[in-house]
Amino acid sequence: MRLKNSEDIARIGIIGGTGADIKLENSEDVKVYTPYGMTSDAIKIGTFKGQKVAFLSRHGTGHVIPPHKLNFRANIWALSQLGVKIIISPSAVGSLKKEHDKGKFVLVNQYIDRTKKRLDTFYEGGPVCHISQADPYCSSLNDLFYETGKTIENLDIQKGGTYVCIEGPRFSTRAESITFRQWGGDIIGMTTYPEVVLAAEKEICYCCIATVTDLDVWAGECEKCGIVEFGEVCPSCKGPVKRLSVDVTEIIDTMVKNAEKLKKLLELTIPKIDTERECECHHSLEGALL
Repeated sequence: MRLKNSEDIARIGIIGGTGADIKLENSEDVKVYTPYGMTSDAIKIGTFKGQKVAFLSRHGTGHVIPPHKLNFRANIWALSQLGVKIIISPSAVGSLKKEHDKGKFVLVNQYIDRTKKRLDTFYEGGPVCHISQADPYCSSLNDLFYETGKTIENLDIQKGGTYVCIEGPRFSTRAESITFRQWGGDIIGMTTYPEVVLAAEKEICYCCIATVTDLDVWAGECEKCGIVEFGEVCPSCKGPVKRLSVDVTEIIDTMVKNAEKLKKLLELTIPKIDTERECECHHSLEGALL
């Protein structure tokens, strides 16, 4: 089906990142034409646990679009055209803190933008928009996912955390990774920005479920003390520290393990979402336009 006009088709949108595909019942592919070009993929419209959902594969079928080449504006604009007012965005990330081990889920509430080349606003002429990003993520959705997540056996989930978003597609240097830790970053990834700010410009609630797949390269391993910040010697016992690195094989292996827990979290939480509820996210343009 091709969509040319704005239609209220689905209230919930899911932007499926790495390892976050879900199956919809009675699904139909919709192609949305946007002023910003093509979306990452056709958008699947169907039912998930009783809710009408629009699902978009962020990196396209077969994971062929790298993060720095994503057409974020087309993706968010298209979901808005379908009537989406709530976006759930699972995102595979690296950890910047020892306590965020592989397999942990973090419900993001802040970000630090370290991207360089991304188009990050719909307002490039006409009204000027200074959108607020003091609290970028929907606290109501974070609360709902957290309370549900606590009921899932063996799921380590945290409400709140700062996502450092880098340009990609390369991983960080050790110096960069250690700097991001010093800035207060909890996790590091390549996709939450500018999705979150574009969602705000369309007055859409946005929730990022960050799933930790690896410890970033700030980390080293001491035989006596375990995971420590990499350096010439262990900061605690002064013993030797083994270099740790990040590779795609490690990420995919952990991602597969995270996928089942993510699916369970979505299955239990999405039926609880009140798609008609009023939220301050739906008024984010008030006071933002000149």
